[in-house]
Formats: sequence, structure tokens, C-alpha cells
Amino acid sequence: MKHKSFEDMNCSLAQSLEVIGERWTLLIIRDASFGIRRFDDFQKSLGIARNVLTLRLNRLVDEAILEKVQGDSGRYEYLLTSKGWDLQPVLLSMTHWGDKYKPHPSGKRLTFVDRVNGKPIQRMAVRAADGRLLKPKEIRAKRGPALK
Repeated sequence: MKHKSFEDMNCSLAQSLEVIGERWTLLIIRDASFGIRRFDDFQKSLGIARNVLTLRLNRLVDEAILEKVQGDSGRYEYLLTSKGWDLQPVLLSMTHWGDKYKPHPSGKRLTFVDRVNGKPIQRMAVRAADGRLLKPKEIRAKRGPALK
């Protein structure tokens, strides 16, 4: 089924969804952040059709979220760029949401920890410029210059 493009919508969220809103895309980015690099390994991990994976990987490379490089074995590998790593808070937020609202009966599927001390990270949260934790009703959108 063909979905409507958000390409012409003047909205940062819509523009983000145009790039990462397809259902497989964030899972590919997740796997890349876990160290998966090769096409066959993405395909095996996700069980995604090869033609769909090819399209998604090409789009992520075109958007500079992944970089396609030749590995030591001569086979191509896909590495997250800084633009790709900037999606990590999105992945963590969605995982924390899933832990809360779609939990597994046996407990957490993953625990994210600080590499320095091995302790679990805090849940993703929105903070004010002064560091205060903000509740959803304490945030409002304000028009920027692109909407005036």
C-alpha cells in the first residue's frame, strides 16, 4: 500500500517521518547501533525481505544516516553516521515506552547501561533548560521563523 508523502508538509515531525517513519527503518537503525553491519546479518536478524531491506538501506545511505563502506572482507558494511547516532534518544524513548506499555510477562527485554560504570541509564525524559524534569502539560509549542 502506497502511503502519502509528507515531503511538502512544513513540520519537523512530518519531515522526520518521511525518512524514518517506515516500520523497518528504526529496526535497521537499532540493529546497526547494536553492531550489525552486513546486509545478510540485517536480513537474518530482522527476517525482512531482501528487496525491502535493499530499499531501506539505500534510503538510509542516501539520507546519510548510514554509511556504506567496504569492510576488511571486501564485503560492504553499513555503519551509523553521527546523524544516525543522533537517533539513539528516539530509539531509547520508544523502547522505554514499550517497556512500560507493552511489557513482556517475564520482565524487561533489554536494560541499557552506562558503558563507564555498568549502571542502568535513566528513562528518557524532557528537561527544562535549567535541568528541571518537565511533565507533558508543562510543555507547549511556540511558532518559529519558518511558520511565521
